[in-house]
Amino acid sequence: MVEVEETSKFMFAGLSDVSISGDIAVEGEINVPVGTPSQDKKYSTLDEPVKDTILRDLKAVGKKFVHVMYPKKSSALLRDWDLWGPLLLCVTLALMLQGGSVDSKEDRGPQFAEVFVIIWFGSVIITLNSKLLGGTISFFQSLCVLGYCIMPLTVAMVVCRLVLLGGSWGFSFIVRLIVVTASFSWSTFASTAFLADCQPPNRKALVVYPVFLFYFVIGWMILTFSPSA
Repeated sequence: MVEVEETSKFMFAGLSDVSISGDIAVEGEINVPVGTPSQDKKYSTLDEPVKDTILRDLKAVGKKFVHVMYPKKSSALLRDWDLWGPLLLCVTLALMLQGGSVDSKEDRGPQFAEVFVIIWFGSVIITLNSKLLGGTISFFQSLCVLGYCIMPLTVAMVVCRLVLLGGSWGFSFIVRLIVVTASFSWSTFASTAFLADCQPPNRKALVVYPVFLFYFVIGWMILTFSPSA
């Protein structure tokens, strides 16, 4: 034990007299990984005015409407999904379908809550069906696509309301039939164009069929609508 202590003293005997001079330049630098103020300001929206936030969201919704009107295989609706556009379209369509009448007073047209529930419940069922069949799309992405693709049918509803204001019943029905059929085909084609790449190749037909029924039901409600007297 004594020999070990003497050996260690001999090895480190001169270290106590070693000092680093202030004239010796120390090379290298230490960088702290802190984001620059410009980057933090660029990606932060906490201090953004409410007006700018609303305008940015409205522009995003408008771009998605353009994608639906010119459907093609794109990930725009899937990448930046939101539910503001589908909510706006659903409320607008439900308000225009409210108050319809048919032959008897007991059997009235669909009310606001009925249309609202049919649209959202149908979208949820189609989304669950897509997920169970092995689709790679998320739940809210599917709701976004299905909701935005109601836009052609909403436009058809506006046209049908205008046609019903004048003209004979036969002429107005033919015009409404053409408009609703074109809008139904557009909605179905647009939704399948966005959802095609998210489904297994051998199960695409099983995904498209519920989408077809979903927009067919909405189109049928629009076609059979007649304003109350």
